[in-house]
Amino acid sequence: MRRTATALALLATLALAACGDDDSDQSEAGADEGQMILATTTSTQDSGLLDELVPQFQDESGCSVKTVAVGSGEALELGEKGDADVLLVHSPEAEREYMGGGHGASREAVMHNDFIVVGPEDDPAGIEGAGSAAEAFTSISKAEAPFASRADESGTHTKELSIWEAAGIQPKGSWYIETGQGMGETLTIASQKQAYTLSDRGTFLATDNLDSELLVEGGKDLLNPYHVIVVEAEGVNRECAQEFSDWITSPETQDEIGSFGMAAYGEPLFVPDAKG
Repeated sequence: MRRTATALALLATLALAACGDDDSDQSEAGADEGQMILATTTSTQDSGLLDELVPQFQDESGCSVKTVAVGSGEALELGEKGDADVLLVHSPEAEREYMGGGHGASREAVMHNDFIVVGPEDDPAGIEGAGSAAEAFTSISKAEAPFASRADESGTHTKELSIWEAAGIQPKGSWYIETGQGMGETLTIASQKQAYTLSDRGTFLATDNLDSELLVEGGKDLLNPYHVIVVEAEGVNRECAQEFSDWITSPETQDEIGSFGMAAYGEPLFVPDAKG
């Protein structure tokens, strides 16, 4: 009888322990349900836009957002691996390839700004007022004036390389500085080294203490569109990702994007593009 009682007690203890493990697992699963990873570009981070939008989305949705600010190329890689739930990126050709590979459930236009060429006030390569970015890059190359490249496979780096290609130039030499950094850091390096660089307008306006001037702007080749992509991969938080996509393209959020930066800079840093 004593052996039977001991066995029953042991079984009861194991059953309680098993229940405790189940409760712990369920608790952890419940905590993860509302967590979402947003992989986005350094320009949305450096401009301050995410500081404005993400807390609002969290409050309204109940989803907890972890933001990973990297170049668009790296953000797309994170999505392809299933290491991000939703992407906010600005590399259209790479985005189309990503969607064509079946890695995205949806891709929606969110906003745009534009690329600009900035550089030292004395403009040693004489690019101010150039008819195109390719013309400006040609002058920079001929003068071998310092040029800071992000060199990080970001949307901005991709755009920069396309401009060099349009100019028929393969940039190389000591004048071509590869920073491997985000937009804000690259602008700071360019300012310190009195170098030219390609930047999105929003990050340029939002980065303090730069000794650089806006020298070339305008034209379709310098437009900079952003899209939100809901990742198609096993294990992603599709519910929060879709909610974020719907939220950032909603009329209310689009209005906020359209007014962001007006108070501080006298002009918006982004132009809303969603039609919803």
